[in-house]
Amino acid sequence: MCTNGINTDQFSSTLEQVGEAVALCRRWTHRAFHQVEDANMLKTAAKLRDAQALLDDVRALLEEAAESLQQEAALAEDVSVQLV
Repeated sequence: MCTNGINTDQFSSTLEQVGEAVALCRRWTHRAFHQVEDANMLKTAAKLRDAQALLDDVRALLEEAAESLQQEAALAEDVSVQLV
């Protein structure tokens, strides 16, 4: 569906891909956290734990953006595309 010049289905897929990339970064950060925690590098572990929390926040915001996109697309008027 095209709304206000944006293909919302395609844009939704883009948001999903970004979310998947952030999820992968979060997993890598989690693994790194455990490595330094096991090595008793507590300051580094704390920073990585904080980074994990921020990545969780990013994922939540991306999910909210995807929901908002669908809601706004449903409210928008129909857009027609014409060949000129």
